[in-house]
Amino acid sequence: MTKLRYILAPLALCLSVSPALAEKLPLSTISAYFNSLKTAETDFRQINSDGSTSEGRLIINRPGRMRFEYGPPERTLVLASGGQVAIFDTKSNQPPEQYTLKKTPLNLILERRVDLARAKMVVGHGEANGLTIVTAQDPDHPELGTIQMAFSASPVELKQWVVTDETGGQTTVILNPLKTGGSYAASLFSINSEIQRNKPRRN
Repeated sequence: MTKLRYILAPLALCLSVSPALAEKLPLSTISAYFNSLKTAETDFRQINSDGSTSEGRLIINRPGRMRFEYGPPERTLVLASGGQVAIFDTKSNQPPEQYTLKKTPLNLILERRVDLARAKMVVGHGEANGLTIVTAQDPDHPELGTIQMAFSASPVELKQWVVTDETGGQTTVILNPLKTGGSYAASLFSINSEIQRNKPRRN
């Protein structure tokens, strides 16, 4: 899971607990935000455990699909589609590493109907520096890790998340403002299409 941890290193949210400046958003409001979100695109920055950073572009197509395009020097591609997560190292000819989406906390963002009020799903709900902070887990499989998300209130928008996997490894993704309402071809998220595209050509 080492490579998955790097792609999906540690950094706590850049938010320290401070006197409340705003009311935290209700869980019902955040659930409604996700359920109304169909597509979104943005640039992102990832801060790794050694202090290095990665940058790239993220496309979300709910339910169930996500695309991370990492810029150089990584040039890594991560696709979530068809219940799977695939990590492509575009600098090699090796097949992608694949994992079941439901076994990653990102599934909580991509599932068809988000219900943060579900019993034992939310294990943290507070406010810091004007942002609402929600820590959630799969209530059926809490051993798989958590996702800690930060939301602005006006408008309601996802600003960043920290994924903690089952080994305790963390990944922080900081988002630029989301551009919503776009239309994306299904092939953009197709793991099989990307595998075919990256197959070595025979002479």
